[in-house]
Amino acid sequence: MLILGIETATDQVGCAIGGHEGVLASFHAARGRRHAEILTPSIEFTCRQARVDLREVGVIAVDLGPGLFTGLRVGVATAKAMAQALRVPVIGVSSLDLLAFAVRYTNRLVVAVIDARRGELFYAFYRQVPGGVQRLSEYQLGAPSDVASELLARGEECLVVGDGALRYRSVFEDVARTEFGTVGNAHPSAAALVELAHPRALREEFVQPWEVAPLYLRRADAEVNWELRPLRQGAGLRQRRTA
Repeated sequence: MLILGIETATDQVGCAIGGHEGVLASFHAARGRRHAEILTPSIEFTCRQARVDLREVGVIAVDLGPGLFTGLRVGVATAKAMAQALRVPVIGVSSLDLLAFAVRYTNRLVVAVIDARRGELFYAFYRQVPGGVQRLSEYQLGAPSDVASELLARGEECLVVGDGALRYRSVFEDVARTEFGTVGNAHPSAAALVELAHPRALREEFVQPWEVAPLYLRRADAEVNWELRPLRQGAGLRQRRTA
C-alpha cells in the first residue's frame, strides 16, 4: 500500500511517498508562504522520483496542524481533493506529533513547539516509548514564557524542538537542563508523516475525505476582524460626529 504524505503546517511545504519498503521519495521547500504554488508541482516531482503513478497511491496522509492558517487550508484542501479523485481514504496526523516523532530516540521530555505568530506557540509534551513517542498533554496554545514556566516547574531534562524553539530560544535558555533541536528538525517532516501513517493504514484507521478538518486551536485573524468590523465602524462614526 503506497501512501502520499502532504505537509504544509508551517512555512515549509513537504510531500513524500512510501509504504512497507519505507519512504521512496520526499520533497521539502521553505520559500515564504507560497504553499499553493509549490505543493502540486512538488507532488508531481516526488512521484517521478519514486517512479510511482499517482493512481497507485492507496492512502493520502495529511498534516492537520496546528499551524499557519493558509498553509493548513492548502494542504488539507489538496489532500481531500486528491483523495476524492483517487477514491482513497485519508489519515490525518498532527504537526506536533510529527516534530516529536523525529526525535523519538531521546530520553528527555520532548517539547514540540510551533511558532503560532502573535507572540504565541502551539505546543505539546511527549515521552519516548517503544516504537515512537507518547503524547502526555493536549495540543495547546500559549505564550513562550508560560511554556518555559511549565518546564521549570517540571524540573526535567527537556528537548525543545520546532521553529518555535528557534525563534524563542532566549526564553527557554533560562530553563535549566534544556536542550534545543536544530534547523534540520525545526519543521514537521513529510517523510515522518508517511512513517507514522503506515501502521495506522495497516490497522485501517482511515477517515473519509469529507471528514477531514484542520486543527487550528484558534480563529483566523480574518474571522476576528470581520466580527469586529461593525464595532470599529461604529466607533469611527461616533468620532466623526464628535469632531
